[in-house]
Amino acid sequence: MGYSVIYQIEYIYYPVLAALGVSVNLVAIVILSRGKCGLSKCITRYLVGMAAADLLVVISDPILRRMSAIYFPGSFLDITPVCSLVDFLVFATTEVSVWLTVAFTFDRFVAICCEKLKTKYCTEKTAAVVLGTVSVLSCLESLPWYFTFEPAFKIGNVPWYCVLKPSFFTSHAWAAFELFHRILTPCVPFCLILLLNFLTVRRIILSSRVRRGLRVRSNGKNHKDPEMENRKKSIILLFSISGSFILFWVTQVVFSIYQRITNRYSYSSPTDPLYITEYTAGMLQLLSSCTNTCIYVLTQTKFREELKNTVKYPLILIVKLVKL
Repeated sequence: MGYSVIYQIEYIYYPVLAALGVSVNLVAIVILSRGKCGLSKCITRYLVGMAAADLLVVISDPILRRMSAIYFPGSFLDITPVCSLVDFLVFATTEVSVWLTVAFTFDRFVAICCEKLKTKYCTEKTAAVVLGTVSVLSCLESLPWYFTFEPAFKIGNVPWYCVLKPSFFTSHAWAAFELFHRILTPCVPFCLILLLNFLTVRRIILSSRVRRGLRVRSNGKNHKDPEMENRKKSIILLFSISGSFILFWVTQVVFSIYQRITNRYSYSSPTDPLYITEYTAGMLQLLSSCTNTCIYVLTQTKFREELKNTVKYPLILIVKLVKL
């Protein structure tokens, strides 16, 4: 019996995604941590935190969960306590990654739309507190997932594989927890990012008109405004990050809402359109953990320069060693 098309795609997709995700996020962490990209310390903190969270998502989901099932079935990762831990890590790291995107979007909203709050909130210290708080709360909220699984069977005294407990489908408490989790990630973040971006765009349009009018009146000419130029760069970065998040998560959000409304959680075959949609949504969602570095390269001139220097450095060392 041949494998389904989705399985054949996953067989190639996840190793490529894992290699790409680990490399680009490590590069982003190294370059941003140097603080030479012309970004404020506050923004840098958020971007480093987001890159670290995305790196953990790539390690826990494509590598430890999906690739192990495809390439190494029956390994120690399939022992029940281990696979339960991996599933918990998948939920926790995904939630951290999503909510750090919301936190970054909110920080930029405050910086642009709330002048009085900006000086107190948009600081490196506040960013560190937000990063820590989001990480701890996400782990605590995801912890119950560890206890939703039981072994499929035992060999000797060793429990193997993770299947959902029957009580997960019958208990009102578990049903409430699952609904709360699905709303918390990704439905609420998705709506918050859309709302914050809408409010930010509206404020930018209004302030741009006012500043342009004032400068024309005072100078008689429409010269470049340094403040608006800096704000424009910040906005391009913000909208690129939040826009890519919305693009790659929209299928997952719509599918989650559809499942909840129709209560359809099983499929007739691997060719079932719902089955294909679910796995495609998962692949798109995971792809979002690899895009931020590409966004930095496209939108940040100094990041591109630092990336070139990072690539050149080992080559220069090799040349020097060869000469010696």
